[in-house]
Amino acid sequence: MMAGEQGRMKTSVSIVPCFLCVELVIMAGTVLLAYYFEYTDTFPVHIQGFFCYDKAFSKPYPGPEDDSKAPPVLVYSLVTAIPTVTILAGELTCFFMKSEAAQEKTIVTADCCYFNPLLRRIVRFLGVYSFGLFTTTIFANAGQVVTGNQTPHFLSACRPNYTALGCHSGVQYVTERRACTGNPYVVASARKSFPSKDAALSLYSAVYTVMYVTIVFRTKGTRLTKPTLCLTLLSLAVLVGVVRVAEYRNHWSDVLAGFLTGGAIAAFLVTCVINNFQQTQLPPPPAPPQRPEPVLSMPMMPLACVESPLEKLSGPQTPGSAFTEIT
Repeated sequence: MMAGEQGRMKTSVSIVPCFLCVELVIMAGTVLLAYYFEYTDTFPVHIQGFFCYDKAFSKPYPGPEDDSKAPPVLVYSLVTAIPTVTILAGELTCFFMKSEAAQEKTIVTADCCYFNPLLRRIVRFLGVYSFGLFTTTIFANAGQVVTGNQTPHFLSACRPNYTALGCHSGVQYVTERRACTGNPYVVASARKSFPSKDAALSLYSAVYTVMYVTIVFRTKGTRLTKPTLCLTLLSLAVLVGVVRVAEYRNHWSDVLAGFLTGGAIAAFLVTCVINNFQQTQLPPPPAPPQRPEPVLSMPMMPLACVESPLEKLSGPQTPGSAFTEIT
């Protein structure tokens, strides 16, 4: 192996053990927690009361989520596909366009496993993105379960019997748990409004991808490519929130809280976990030892010439001098 390649090599014995014993365990726990929040009744929704004839919750029922203009299947497909394709394309382009001297040659682990730096970066960036995606889902579901805020169409889905509840005015507050006569599944979904999960996932995906494009991509000839792509992604995320509000599936406050949750998680992961997508800096190779110079070749210091006082006394005297030579 040449000295230049050895200087660009990175050796680590903790990559595989840390990945197997720590990162996979955390990822599995995150996925299981998201599953229990989403598909089981392990965490029951907090049941809030409501005012009779409350106009804020009396919007018409928009139908199932699959009938939306931005259905969950479409949203989840986009938040999965767009960042994956962008990161794969960006890493492949950067790897093949980078000069040979600027690339890491290989990553050696315990002298048994060899990882290409391209593969390691792709797995790292996509793994962190997947972790953040499930984390955003957990935060959104936890907020919905804890608060139990109703959607704008809650009363249309609940179908309360106002006569049996004794509702004679809009200021009467109903706390009866069995006040709703509608479909229990639809009523339970109508109690999960704050924050908006679709808005949180959309902005998380958009912010993560925008930060990757802004930091990693280096475009000199087309200066409008990165701004156009970034604004398009952010606009799609905002459009999801607008659709949720327009279809009476969430309030504006729910969408804004979802945007804040997703954006904060994406910014934290990019800046604090993966160091702004920067390449690992390898230590410079040690400098060769310098040979000491021989003592004989050291330059001599010039000495100043000092005139002796005896030379002054024995020197020739000028006529008229006050001193005469003593013989």
